[in-house]
Amino acid sequence: MKMKTLFNTYKLLAFAVVILAFGSCDDDFTNRPPEDQISLDAYYSSNDQVASATNGMYSRTWFQFENKFFWAVTEVGSGNMYTGSSDVNAMRNFSLNGSDPELVNGWSSLWANVAQSNAIINFLANRVGPAVDDDVLQNTIGEAYFMRATAYFYLVRLWGAVPIIENNLDFTTNPVIPTNRVEDIYQLIEMDYQKAIEKLFEKNRGSNYAANGHVSKGSAKSMLAKVYLYEKKYAEARAMAEDVINSGEFKLLGGPQLPSKSFGDLFTYANNNNEESIFALQWKGDGNYGSANNCNTQFGISTATVSTSNASYGGVFAPSQDIMAAYETGDLRRKETIMFPGATYPNIKVVPGGGTLTVPAADQIGGQGAGAAIKKYCIGIVNGTVTGPADNWAMMDNNTYIMRYADLLLIHAEAVLAGGASTSDASALASFNAVRNRAGLSSLASITFNDIFKERRLELCFEGDYWFDLGRIPRAQATAIMAAQNRGNKDFEEHYTPEEGDFLIPYPDNEVAKNPLLIEAPVPYVFD
Repeated sequence: MKMKTLFNTYKLLAFAVVILAFGSCDDDFTNRPPEDQISLDAYYSSNDQVASATNGMYSRTWFQFENKFFWAVTEVGSGNMYTGSSDVNAMRNFSLNGSDPELVNGWSSLWANVAQSNAIINFLANRVGPAVDDDVLQNTIGEAYFMRATAYFYLVRLWGAVPIIENNLDFTTNPVIPTNRVEDIYQLIEMDYQKAIEKLFEKNRGSNYAANGHVSKGSAKSMLAKVYLYEKKYAEARAMAEDVINSGEFKLLGGPQLPSKSFGDLFTYANNNNEESIFALQWKGDGNYGSANNCNTQFGISTATVSTSNASYGGVFAPSQDIMAAYETGDLRRKETIMFPGATYPNIKVVPGGGTLTVPAADQIGGQGAGAAIKKYCIGIVNGTVTGPADNWAMMDNNTYIMRYADLLLIHAEAVLAGGASTSDASALASFNAVRNRAGLSSLASITFNDIFKERRLELCFEGDYWFDLGRIPRAQATAIMAAQNRGNKDFEEHYTPEEGDFLIPYPDNEVAKNPLLIEAPVPYVFD
C-alpha cells in the first residue's frame, strides 16, 4: 500500500461498544477517548482496511506526548536542552508538579495509546470480514501489542508504578483501581513485545522507504532488547540484539553499507523511514491539529532577521551549555545536532528572503539566549520536496524517531559488557565502533560502561534517551552528573541538584483526585 494512502487515512479502532463506554464515563486514564475517534459500524471487509486500522497510532495518539512533554521532561530534564519558556521549563530546576498542563498531556497521550491498542487486541478479530487474510489481521494485532508495550515502557520509566489495563471495558464502571508493581509492568511489556514478534511481518528495509513506515518483527525484537537491557537481563538483551543485527534488516546511514549517506541525512524529510529507522512516528499534515510534527518550530532559530520557522515564533527549546561542550574534536555529529554561530546549512532555507542558513552570532540567535540552536529535526522553511509541506500550524511531515539502529548497536555493546569493568570482545567493539566511525571518530580497542554511556548521549542527543539512561545508573552517579551541569543560558550559569523523588515524575493531580489509589502502594498483577 502506498505511503500517501497509508498515512492519509486515519482509521483508529473505535468500536461501537468502546465508544459507548467512553461516552458514559468521566475522562480518566481507564477510559481515555481516542485522539481521532471514528465510529465504524461495518466490518473491516478488506486487507487494506485492516492494515490501515493502526495508521493513526503512528502519529495522532502520540501527538500530545511528543509535541512538548517529551522534550520538556527527557531533554530539559536530562540537561541536554535549555529553555526559559514557562510552559516547558519545570524540569530544568526539578520543580515539575502534578498540575503542569504538559504533564497532563503526556500522561493522557500514553493512555490513549494503551486504550487504542486494547481495542484492537480485544475486538478487531471479531470485526473482520471473510475476505481478510489471517496474516494481515495478525500483523495488525501485532502492531497493537507493539504500541501498548511501547506506551507502557514510557509509563513505567517516567512514573514507575501505574495500573496495568489490558481491556478498558473491565474498568468502565469502577475506574478507581490500584497501580501495579514495576516488575509486573515490565513483565507485561516483555509479553507484549513477544506477541508482537510472533505476529508482525518480517521486513527487509531497502531503498523503498514508503514500505518501511510500519513496524516489523525486527522492530519488536529491537525494542525488546532495550527492555531487557533496562532490566539488566544482559544475556537476553545480547541474544535479541544479535538476532536483529544478523538479520541485516537495518543499516547505518553513512556506514559501510550506505556510504553515500550520512548521520545528518537521518533527520531530513526525504529520508523518512530510512534503513536505520526501527520505529518512528509518522507525521502527516491533514488539516487537523495534531497530525504533524512541531519540532521545526520548537527548535531552530527565530529572530526578526533570520528564522528557520514557518511560524511567527520559534526556538522554544535550545541546546544546554553542558551539551555544547560534550563533543570531541572531529565528531561529525556536533554540527548535525547543534547549530553553532557561523555554521552554514545549504539545505536549510530561512526567512526573510528564502536564502540558505548561516547561523548568526551567539547574541543574535534569539530564542532562549543559549547562544546556539538545535539542528536535529530542524529542516527550515517550506522548500518543495526537500522539506515537504507545512500545515496551518506550521507543523511538518518529518518523522520523529523512537528507536533507530545506532541505539540497538550500543545496546548490543552494553549487553556484551554485561555490567563488567571493560570488554575487548570483538562483537561488542564492532557494534560500538560502527557508531563512532560513522561519526568520523577512531575505533577504540577496549570499552567501558562510561564509554558507552557517553556515546549514547552524543549519538542520541535530542532524541529523548539521556533522561532514561541517567535513571538507570546508580543514583549517586546520576545526581552528581546532573548537579555539575550548567543548566543556565550563555549569560547566567545555573546549577540544580535533583533529589531522589525527582527521578520519577508526579502523577497528574486531576487523575489522583479521580483515582486516589494512584498514590497508594502498588499491588501484584495477576496475569491470565
